[in-house]
Amino acid sequence: MATKIYTRTGDKGSTSLIGGTKVSKSDLRIETYGTVDELNAHIGLCRDSLQDQKSRGILLEIQDRLFSIGSILACDPEKDIRLPIPEIGQKDVVLLEKEIDRMNNSIPPMKNFILPGGHMFISFLHVARCVCRRAERACVKLKQEGSVDPLILKYLNRLSDYLFILARYSAHLMKVEEIPWKPRI
Repeated sequence: MATKIYTRTGDKGSTSLIGGTKVSKSDLRIETYGTVDELNAHIGLCRDSLQDQKSRGILLEIQDRLFSIGSILACDPEKDIRLPIPEIGQKDVVLLEKEIDRMNNSIPPMKNFILPGGHMFISFLHVARCVCRRAERACVKLKQEGSVDPLILKYLNRLSDYLFILARYSAHLMKVEEIPWKPRI
């Protein structure tokens, strides 16, 4: 018999952190890892739409790291968690930096701000970038209220840069013209 997906334990607006602590579903920690989960779904949409195999592989790695970040954020920082939770390492940040540099070396330098868009896929990447920034802001708030590994903040910050450059790189590969922002004066 299959395990039921619903447990009814959250029907009254609460949930449990890893460690067993009950919290409101409106708790900042829940909001934070929920935003990371939303980002992961957007990254999946981007990965499914991407033609470049190298970048598809990197996005799969990123999805794995985001699952790790979500697991870390879902832990009660006041409890000693005995479950094996995957860690985020400096090597994960370095991978993003290397990919940013690799792609950035293949595209024309940016001469002005660009508007998100030009192709649906590029817009998907910009939406993911914006959700990544929201996840980063939520982590900063959570850090102010409690504890968040600074490496998570660093990773999310670099990830938003990666998504921006991936959008530019993809536009370049697809021969989609970037839309420069021309402010009304």
